[in-house]
Amino acid sequence: MEWRDQGILLSVRQHGENSVIINVLTSDHGRHAGVVLGGRSHKLKPTLQIGAQLDLVWRARLEDHLGTFKIELIHSRNALVMSDRQALAGLNAVIAMLLTFIPEREVCKPLYIATEHLLDFIDQQELWPQVYLKWELAMLGILGFGLNLSACAVTGENKDLSYISPKSGRAISTKAAGRWADRLLPFPPILKGETSVDSFAVKEALDITGYFFKNHVAKGLGVKRLPASRTRFLDKLE
Repeated sequence: MEWRDQGILLSVRQHGENSVIINVLTSDHGRHAGVVLGGRSHKLKPTLQIGAQLDLVWRARLEDHLGTFKIELIHSRNALVMSDRQALAGLNAVIAMLLTFIPEREVCKPLYIATEHLLDFIDQQELWPQVYLKWELAMLGILGFGLNLSACAVTGENKDLSYISPKSGRAISTKAAGRWADRLLPFPPILKGETSVDSFAVKEALDITGYFFKNHVAKGLGVKRLPASRTRFLDKLE
């Protein structure tokens, strides 16, 4: 078995004396693990930095085997994040979310494209939190829990939308909410398309996406809590 693809490096762990096992999010083969022979060498160590864009050739005797990777660096993001604490926290959050919620070897090219686009903004501190929010919204949709916020789930109208149903992820108007308003989630302005936003507005919206990851996606996968890296990233938003 052999295939070639591009991937984003998610994790590296030691395997024997000189090799490592890497986990990558690939374009056409999903999240995939494999051994890199000699991965602890001085030659390959600089290449194997989290977030790096890699050219990959995977080989194995059988499809369900761990297999080995031959790698070449396309470009590194290490210099961008090591000089910026928020960028580093953001990268760690992205990696942790992917490792937590994306099943291994489940192909999802739209998520790969969205993640690559997100990481292209990692050194743009003002834009990064908003792009990260869009990425989490996209990820929810890809995982089957997309929010439908265009119109009220009860009336079908698109006016006076003030709440989000914690069960369906659909918008609810003030009138339709009635006495049930205290059981609904708030509808953050940034999710309504307001362009004048600050970090508080982004964090408010990320509380909503976090709710659906925790109470819908995580439960289905047997995950008890959201990654700590995501919490640390939110704490660093200013």
